[in-house]
Amino acid sequence: MSSTPTDPTPPGRRSTFAVLMAFLGSMGLAITLLVALAVASVVGTVLQQNQSYETYLLDYGPFWHELFRTLGIYHVYSAGWYLLILVFLVISTSVCVYRSTPAMIRDMSRFRLGVKDKSLRSFQHNVQRDAHPEAPAVLMSRAEAVFRARGYRVRQADQGDHRVLSAMRGSAGRLGYFFTHVAIVVICIGGLVDGRLPLMLAELTGRLEIETRQVPVSEIPEQSRVSVSNPSFRGSVEIPEGQRVDVAFVTMRDGYVVQELPFHIEVKAFRVERHATGQERSFETDLVIHDELLDEPLAHTISVNHPLVHRGYTIYQASFRDGGSRLNLDMHPLGRGADRPMPLNARVFGTYSQTGEDGTRLRVEFTDFNDTNPTLIEEDGVRERMDMGPSFEYVVRDSSGAGWFHRNFQQPIERDGRRYLLSGVRQNPAEPFSFLYIPLDPQGDGVDRFMRFLARLTDPAVVADVVDEATRTAAGQFEGVDEGIRAQVAETMRGLLETFTVGGYEEVIAQVQEQAPEGQWDRMADIFLRILNSGLDAIYLRVLAEEGIEVVSDEDERFLEDALRAINALPFYGSPFFLRLNDFEHIQASGLMITRAPGQAVVYAGSVMLILGIFLLLYVSHRRCWLWVQPRPEGSGLVLAGTSNRNTTDFNREFDEISRAVLGESRPMPADQDARARP
Repeated sequence: MSSTPTDPTPPGRRSTFAVLMAFLGSMGLAITLLVALAVASVVGTVLQQNQSYETYLLDYGPFWHELFRTLGIYHVYSAGWYLLILVFLVISTSVCVYRSTPAMIRDMSRFRLGVKDKSLRSFQHNVQRDAHPEAPAVLMSRAEAVFRARGYRVRQADQGDHRVLSAMRGSAGRLGYFFTHVAIVVICIGGLVDGRLPLMLAELTGRLEIETRQVPVSEIPEQSRVSVSNPSFRGSVEIPEGQRVDVAFVTMRDGYVVQELPFHIEVKAFRVERHATGQERSFETDLVIHDELLDEPLAHTISVNHPLVHRGYTIYQASFRDGGSRLNLDMHPLGRGADRPMPLNARVFGTYSQTGEDGTRLRVEFTDFNDTNPTLIEEDGVRERMDMGPSFEYVVRDSSGAGWFHRNFQQPIERDGRRYLLSGVRQNPAEPFSFLYIPLDPQGDGVDRFMRFLARLTDPAVVADVVDEATRTAAGQFEGVDEGIRAQVAETMRGLLETFTVGGYEEVIAQVQEQAPEGQWDRMADIFLRILNSGLDAIYLRVLAEEGIEVVSDEDERFLEDALRAINALPFYGSPFFLRLNDFEHIQASGLMITRAPGQAVVYAGSVMLILGIFLLLYVSHRRCWLWVQPRPEGSGLVLAGTSNRNTTDFNREFDEISRAVLGESRPMPADQDARARP
C-alpha cells in the first residue's frame, strides 16, 4: 500500500513558519527597526554617553535622571534594548535577503523568451508594425547587431509561428538591493561585536560585579576586573605625568569595571597650547608603551584626532585635568587670631583634617587646580576674554559629610580702582559660585589689614576695651551723662558688634525687629546702626594706629567699606578659614580613551558595501527590450517593446534611437498613425 504525503496546514491557511518568515521579512518591521535605531542614535549623539550617574543627576535632576536611567539612554549603544533592536534588524534583513535573492538572481539571468505580443503592446515603450516590408530573419539579425553594439546581452528563440529576441543590459543594478541589505546586516553584526554583550552576559551570570567605590586600583576585587581576553570595550583612564598604568576604567551604569591591558602606558609629558586669552587651542601627550612583545619601549606623541594604535588597541587623546599639583598655601582663620596665618602644603586630591574655632573636626578635600582661567569680561559695553590666573578648588566638610565647595584665585582682580582676592563658594556643585571679595591692603598685595581688623572685631577683650574707650570719650563730650546710661550704650554696642560678626547686618536688623514694635523698626534700626558703625569705626582706628596711621585718608575709608562688605558676607562663606595660594608645582594628567573594536573593520566593510549598493541602485538601471516578429505575406508583423526600472528619461531617448535603428526608419511612426496608414 502506498501513501502520499499530506500537508498538515489546512487549505487556505499558511503555516506558522510561513507567517513568521513573512513578518520578519516585512518592510514594515524593517522600517520600524531602522527608525528606532535612528532615534536612539540621535539620543546617543545629543546626550553625552557613559558619564557618572552623579553627573547626570546634577544635570537633569532626580525625576529626569531616574527616568533616563530606567530607559537606559545614558549608555544607549550598549543598552540591552538597543542590542536587541540590532539583533532583530539583522534577522529581519537576513530574512528579506533569503526570500528575495533567489528571485532576483533568476530575474537577472532570465531573458523571458516566452513573452506574448499582447503583453508587449501594453508596455509604455513600444512600437508596433502590422506590415513591415522586411523578412523576420533580416529584422532579427539587424536587431541583434543593434543591441549588441549598445552593450546588451541578446537571446533569440523560434516559437514556431513567431520569433522572439530578448535583450538585457544593466542587470548588475539589481545587485544594489542585495548589497544594501547585506550591508545593513554586516554593519549591525559589527555593532554587536563591538557592543558590551560579553560584559552583560558576565554580569548576568554573576561572574562580573560593578564597582561603585572610589578606591585605589590595587583594592578593586577580581570580580570587578575584566581580563585582556575581552574582545571589545571602550574605557578611559587619567594618567599623571611621570606615571604609568596597565588598566582602563569602563563605565557601567552607576559604577565601573577595570579592564586590564596587556601592556603599560606611561605619560612622559603633557602639553597644552593656548591662545593669548588662555583658552586651550590644542593639547598632546608624549606616551611610552611598555610591552613584553616589543624589543624596546614604543615612544609616540598623540593629540586630538591623531591616536596611537597598538596591538588592536586604539589610544585617543580625550581630555586632561590636574594630576595632583602641589600647593603652597596660607591658611587665615576667619575669626580670633585671624592675623596669624598658618602655612599649609597640600596636594590636589589630598584630604586634610582641621579643627574649627568651636572644636569641630573639619575635612578639607582639594579637588582641582587650574593654572589659567580664561573669563569673558564686559566693561563699558566691550567684551573681552582675559586670564584670571591660577585657581584651586576644595571642599570643606563637617562630621556629617555636608560640604561647602570653594574656588580661590591667586591673582587679585581690580574693580573701580580697588583690588580684591576672590573666593567662590557654593553648597551644590550644580549651582554657580557666589564670590567673596576680600580687599587687599592699600599698599601692597597682602590681606594683613583685613585679617587684623577681623581679628580685633572677633576678640571679646579687644571689643570690650574699644567699646569702653569709645563710650567714655563720647560721654565726656556731654555734661551730665549718667554712668548707667553710658554703661547701657556700651553694652548695646558690644552686643551689636558680636551680632554683626555672627550674622552681619541682616542679623542686626532681625534683632531690631524682634525687640522693637513694628511701628518703631525704622527708628530703632537707625539708632542701632549708628551705634554699631561707631564701634566698627573705633576698632578700625585702632587697627590703623597699630600701622602708625594717624590721619585717615579717603583710601582708608574705602578700604573700611570693602572690609565691612566682606565681613557681612562671611556668615554665608561656609568655612572658618580663608586659603591663599602662594606658590604651586603644576602636575597635569592626560585623559586617554582606550578602545578595542574588532568590529570596526566589519563596519567599514559594510559601509563600503552599502555605498556600492546605493551606487548600483541609483546609477545602474536594468533595461530590457523584446522584438516579437511574425512572418506575414507582405513581410513581417512586429512589436518592439522595452522597459527600464529607473532613469526613464534617458531610456525614452535610447528606446527611440533603438527603434529607428532596428526598423531601418528615420523616425518610428506612432501606433495610431501606423494603424491609419494600413490599407
